[in-house]
Amino acid sequence: MALKHGSLTAWVAGFLAVLISYAGPLVIFVQAAHAGHIPAAQLVSWIWAISMGAGVSGLLLSWWFRMPIITAWSAPGTALLLSLFPAISMPEVVGAYLMAGALIALIGVTGYFEKILAFIPKGIAAGMMAGILFQFGVNAFRSSVDAPLMVLAMLAAYLAGRRWWPRYGIVVVALVGFAVAFATGKTDLRVLGLELASPVFIAPQFSIGVFFSFTVPLVLVSLTGQFLPGMAVLQLAGYHPPSRAVVTGTGLASMLTACFGGITIVLAAITAALCTGRDAHPEPGRRYIAGIANGVFYLVGGCFAASIVKLFTAFPAALIAALAGLALIGAIVSNIRLMSDESTYVEPSVITFLATASGMSLFGLGAAFWGVVFGMAAYWLLGRPVKKQ
Repeated sequence: MALKHGSLTAWVAGFLAVLISYAGPLVIFVQAAHAGHIPAAQLVSWIWAISMGAGVSGLLLSWWFRMPIITAWSAPGTALLLSLFPAISMPEVVGAYLMAGALIALIGVTGYFEKILAFIPKGIAAGMMAGILFQFGVNAFRSSVDAPLMVLAMLAAYLAGRRWWPRYGIVVVALVGFAVAFATGKTDLRVLGLELASPVFIAPQFSIGVFFSFTVPLVLVSLTGQFLPGMAVLQLAGYHPPSRAVVTGTGLASMLTACFGGITIVLAAITAALCTGRDAHPEPGRRYIAGIANGVFYLVGGCFAASIVKLFTAFPAALIAALAGLALIGAIVSNIRLMSDESTYVEPSVITFLATASGMSLFGLGAAFWGVVFGMAAYWLLGRPVKKQ
């Protein structure tokens, strides 16, 4: 039935969604691996795991519910991981992934998704996410010291893409960066070649400190930064996805891929817009094929994860840093807007942002955790009216 209802535009939309994910959010994964001194074999396993988790969950959910449910991996969560390396070990990371997946699945089964989102003010969550992503935006411009021509060309491509091709802007930036790097002799294309991925099993290790520094913030950014806008994209397109099934399904997918390095699988938001509009298919009832196509292309990408790693190693670190930072500008802007959306939350949100962006660590707990703690404390003290005597 899926093939019968399929169309070229739906398959193109699914392919572009995967391409944009690999050109943008995947770069953060590569940076995290470099920061944590992760061997190439484990990085291949990471990419295999997130691709398989996103591919299988998105494909099955789209087919079962007959709507374009696009899944991906948590880009803000990966940025959070980068801020914790190298103090955190890979077994601890896997333990945190497992716990986060279990918590998300539990939240889905119990139907507490909406209640948890209602408890934490959007401005506080946005402040934490903006703080996590801040360093990426800064590093995009710092990298111009090592490769000014390449980074300036990528910035120009970003601005042109935002002006004339906003949907495909990050792909344009990546292509320009690759072209300039090649033209200036900063590439090593000899390493390129097709190679199948070999998953690497990593035994989990659990830690209370990592649970509060990584697991809890990971769940929080996944719920507020991915599931919430992802649901909104579907609803604005006229779909009404069952939140329990979607959250539970992605939580289970996260648990199944965690021991191979797969971070939390979540609903996509930005790339989901490619598969939910008229460009994917003129008939809303048949756009679900774009979700199936998206899953298929993720599965193909996962099989050749080793080739994807080789592609990134063929280009300079400055290109990777600039690409990651420019790809996240939109997310940073969205969260800054949320921070200032309601006047009641502005100061607590800024406190959350500053604490998170500082990279501070107290009592073995990371900046994202303390950012939420300080922000919530400020909200309860400053954001609530004082009773007059």
